[in-house]
Amino acid sequence: MLEISERANNMPSSPIRKLAKYADTAKRNGIHVYHLNIGQPDIKTPDCALEAARNVDRDILEYSPSQGYASLRTKLVGYYAEYGIDLAPGDIIITTGGSEAVQFAYMACLNPGDEIIVTDPSYANYMAFAISAGAVVKSVKTRIEDGFKLPPVEEFEKQITPKTKAILICNPNNPTGYLYTKKEMMQIRDIVKKHNLYLFSDEVYREFIYTKAPYVSACHLEGIEENVILIDSVSKRYSECGIRIGALITKNKKVREAVMKFCQARLSPPLFGQVIAEASISTPQEYMDQVYDEYLERRNFLLNELNKIPGVYSPTPMGAFYTMVQLPVDDAEKFCQWCLTDFQYEGQTIMMAPGSGFYTEPGEGKDQVRMAYVLNKEDLGKAMIVLQKALEAYNAQ
Repeated sequence: MLEISERANNMPSSPIRKLAKYADTAKRNGIHVYHLNIGQPDIKTPDCALEAARNVDRDILEYSPSQGYASLRTKLVGYYAEYGIDLAPGDIIITTGGSEAVQFAYMACLNPGDEIIVTDPSYANYMAFAISAGAVVKSVKTRIEDGFKLPPVEEFEKQITPKTKAILICNPNNPTGYLYTKKEMMQIRDIVKKHNLYLFSDEVYREFIYTKAPYVSACHLEGIEENVILIDSVSKRYSECGIRIGALITKNKKVREAVMKFCQARLSPPLFGQVIAEASISTPQEYMDQVYDEYLERRNFLLNELNKIPGVYSPTPMGAFYTMVQLPVDDAEKFCQWCLTDFQYEGQTIMMAPGSGFYTEPGEGKDQVRMAYVLNKEDLGKAMIVLQKALEAYNAQ
């Protein structure tokens, strides 16, 4: 009998998408499903991006350069300069979404058996890509009761061994919405410098920071310029997840040369996606301000509605558009599936991402879910009514 690989067997299912088949069945049965499980905004993509898509004038849809079009990378240099990040076009490699940037960073920097430290909970694909690269994920715990703030530096030090090669952060954080303070970023810098580690920093949500604190990028940290690998994507900031354009950015020439080998092996990033992404960088500030205000209103509305439901608790996320929510259930994954297979309220139900899928240790986050506030406030309000009714019915069984 043919068998699949050990790597494939160890690959976790996505907590964000694993229940999709149940949602599809519910929809076929005429039930309206409110999707809070996935970071797919319902906000209209900028007009300049849509116009670029409509007006592609090419006779040949050719391969692009493996590192991405020079014109896009040059335009991105100007974008990052607005955030105080000084880059040259050669520091930027265009990838097929931010996901490929993470994967290529792992493949270029980590050997099988090397260890990478993440904060727990963290974006599920960080663990999945580590398995693909043969790397080992070790976690530093953060707690919902503390708003998922970073633990003392000593907790990082405890996880460091001779096999530790990197720390990965997501700032603002997916799935918690936590925003690292300048003090915390400086502490991470000191650990990276002391142990000569790579710092992978996923900063795709930098536009969505809901405090007056200054945005601190890993690229702002002095003394570790060669250690930093920035992960980015246009998907969230311009509501264009489907064009699959991301970037891997580093001042480290050896890392760029290594990443380029993987880029050449996959040939090129998406042509149409790059055309649209380049146009998107010209999005008017008015659009960005409106989107920011909308997410802030959604966050405030959702948090207020969630914390009114008996037994439900969510801390206040300070960035991105996610929050981790503690529910009064014994097993949130069973509850999430039950909502899609056995429950409906007035022809409606809700889809959430089980929290356990964002933790590295079995049993962690078992009573939590991740919610993305990517729906308009009217739909969020209806979804919260459905959630309360579902909890009442589930716990009455």
